[in-house]
Amino acid sequence: MKEFYVADAASFENQVVVSFFAVASKQLRGRKEGGHYLALTLGDRTGQIESRMWDNFADAVSGFEQGDVVKVRAEVCRYNGRLQLNLEKLRRASADEFELADYVPQTRKDVEELWAALVRSVDSFCDASLQALVRSFLDDPAFATAFRQAPAAKTLHHAWLGGLLEHVVSLVGICELAARHYPEINRDLLLTGAILHDIGKLEELRWGTSFDYTLQGQLVGHITIGIAMIEKKLSALTDFPPALRMLVEHMVLSHHGKLEFGSPKLPMIPEAVLLHYLDDLDAKMHTMRSEFERHEAQGGQAGEMTDWVRSMDRPLLDTAAFLKVKTQPGSEE
Repeated sequence: MKEFYVADAASFENQVVVSFFAVASKQLRGRKEGGHYLALTLGDRTGQIESRMWDNFADAVSGFEQGDVVKVRAEVCRYNGRLQLNLEKLRRASADEFELADYVPQTRKDVEELWAALVRSVDSFCDASLQALVRSFLDDPAFATAFRQAPAAKTLHHAWLGGLLEHVVSLVGICELAARHYPEINRDLLLTGAILHDIGKLEELRWGTSFDYTLQGQLVGHITIGIAMIEKKLSALTDFPPALRMLVEHMVLSHHGKLEFGSPKLPMIPEAVLLHYLDDLDAKMHTMRSEFERHEAQGGQAGEMTDWVRSMDRPLLDTAAFLKVKTQPGSEE
């Protein structure tokens, strides 16, 4: 049973720990003075931590690969303000030494409740054609299984098992609110786009002890993959209106919003514009939530700025933590 998690690192600073971690990345890097060192990103279900092995790694380095679980002896230290593991010993773990659930981040929400919420949304559609299209996916056992498991990304928002389903259900909820606010919006079309916009990630990503891109994901990408998946389902729906087909595919093709962000087309209909901004909003809000949790787990002070967040190109401030600290008796005004 794993006893030390990445989230515990701040409490063990300057102490030696022995534990198991999944290898998220593995590199040999050059040292300024000559030679090499082993740079690893190690993780478990609570997060990831940068790790370095400076000496005596020659025998160990060939014994494991990215995606394996390893047993390490390491000192928890701090470098450039961030917690890090200074590795002393390392070996590949055998299958009977760990449980996969300890190493893969998972949604904290009930997957079956999320799935039921998604099904209820589709059941509420008024447009029978759009409903039939979405149901053709949800009623597909292979799709349903993968959709319950898939992360929404490798490292960014909702990067955990069940993350894609969690993101889609959250996005559907926001879209419901927006559709009521803007009466000109075709609500069923907007929800169809929300549900189908990222289905290509089921084939773009692979997941196990870590998340990575498939070869198809690297070469083709989830938008193109998603369009092919929709086309395949539509080929069996012979009465599906061509106009709706064009609009659904436009929403998937344009949901990244800008050509430089990977969208083959810019959003050109109200539903596509809404989908892009609401998708981006949900991703950013969950990124912020994850960064605040990471900041706390790595020993950051409550109410202070996080480190630079690359995906948002800025540091962040947790308003709730900041106000809690500043409104305590004796705090500075």
